[in-house]
Amino acid sequence: MTYDVLIVGGGINGCAIAREAALNGWSVLLVEKDDLASHTSSASTKLIHGGLRYLETYDFKLVHEALQERKRLLKAAPNLIHPIAIVLPQDNSVRPWWMVRAGLYLYDALAGFGNLPRSRMLGRRDGALRLPLKNDTPGFLYWDCTVDDSRLTVLNAVDARSAGADIRTRTALTSAKRNQNSWTATLSDGTDVQAKALINAAGPWLVHVEGRLGQAKRNSIKLVKGSHIVVPRLFDGDHAYMLQQPDRRIVFAIPWVGGTTMVGTTEVEVPNPDHPEISAEETDYLLNAANTAFTRQSNRNDISYSWAGVRPLFDDGTGDLRTTTRDYVLEVDQQGAVLLNVLGGKITTARHLAEDAMSRLGKAMSRTIGTVTRGRPFPGGQFPGSFESLVEENRKAWPFLGPERTLRMTVAYGSDLGIMLAGIGTEDAMGTDFGHGLRQVEVDWLIEHEWAKSAEDILWRRTKLGLAFSKDQVATLSSYVAKRAGCAGE
Repeated sequence: MTYDVLIVGGGINGCAIAREAALNGWSVLLVEKDDLASHTSSASTKLIHGGLRYLETYDFKLVHEALQERKRLLKAAPNLIHPIAIVLPQDNSVRPWWMVRAGLYLYDALAGFGNLPRSRMLGRRDGALRLPLKNDTPGFLYWDCTVDDSRLTVLNAVDARSAGADIRTRTALTSAKRNQNSWTATLSDGTDVQAKALINAAGPWLVHVEGRLGQAKRNSIKLVKGSHIVVPRLFDGDHAYMLQQPDRRIVFAIPWVGGTTMVGTTEVEVPNPDHPEISAEETDYLLNAANTAFTRQSNRNDISYSWAGVRPLFDDGTGDLRTTTRDYVLEVDQQGAVLLNVLGGKITTARHLAEDAMSRLGKAMSRTIGTVTRGRPFPGGQFPGSFESLVEENRKAWPFLGPERTLRMTVAYGSDLGIMLAGIGTEDAMGTDFGHGLRQVEVDWLIEHEWAKSAEDILWRRTKLGLAFSKDQVATLSSYVAKRAGCAGE
């Protein structure tokens, strides 16, 4: 079969481009060697943000673009993306007060009106926000958003499939031959496909894919590992903290699942993207950042979970990881059939990147491209009223779910929860209980609608219930998924 475009990589960029292309009427095949969002796109700090610290490097264009995308994403996925207040304690030894205040004014200005609340100084009335800190430090309050990064990635793929895209997980590109007007690609499942254009959106593995295309290896990518830890709750409330470090980096402390706090991230250049793990030095760095700031102290034994992901940053020649650009770079190669390489990028700006990528492909292939996703909601993101009202409606419709599970499932599925639970009126009707509120009807939905093929896919990238599950519960779920997913694939 011949496709208009073959996309290699099922991270946020690849899935966003697949969505953009399919909604433009292109025939699309996306292949991912593992699960969707199984690497970098599930290892972020879980923020949709403009990048306040990027103002220090004069990256005004990127910040403005990201803040406009933040506004769009809030409307497109109001169940999945939520505003969060972030406390920024002031440390004059790192940055003078006037610089931080000026940066926040500029951040508000670049966001424009009709967005989130404006930043302000913390005053006496904000004592509850300052209490967890070791010192009664003055500071600022500003707003950004939280997101379930892997679910946003999956929903891009779901929307792409609804427009006709062919999404294949656990399928790698083995090789590709470039002709004058098309690519002939061989996949790991043994099939050969034709494509008029090929998009390399493999993220940290971009160079590996280039090797399969017969391209020379490059030096224009920095592979930067970012790590996070999860510790017992460091503070009360739903707000977060942005902690300035002596090396001028910043570390976030954000409320996390199960009443815990996520602390991250680090920035360490690595030689390859395979099997990233947090190092002892990174662990100490994050623990020190938290223990320096908060009265509640943590040690290595308190860490319940950690993760590390590798970001492919475009090497702009600065030599300093802190100031290396976080903007994306798109390379269009027309020496024969079209090739588009995607370098860098952020979860926040993935939709914009996809729109830009399709615009460039359209020019290269003499095809008209429309702006099809700017106002389009994600699956489950279209419902009347507020998110809070949707939660309340779901509590009344399925009271047996209980408050916590109703909230979790409404965040994850939005208005699609009504489709999943249609005709279900009791707890028992939801099927096998795998533990912690995860029932068979939800597991089946994730297998049939969201490409879940293992317990790990479900617990860590679809539901974030992994921390709660015991080894025995994981084994039971794994056995069921292996049998059920095998049947679904027949």
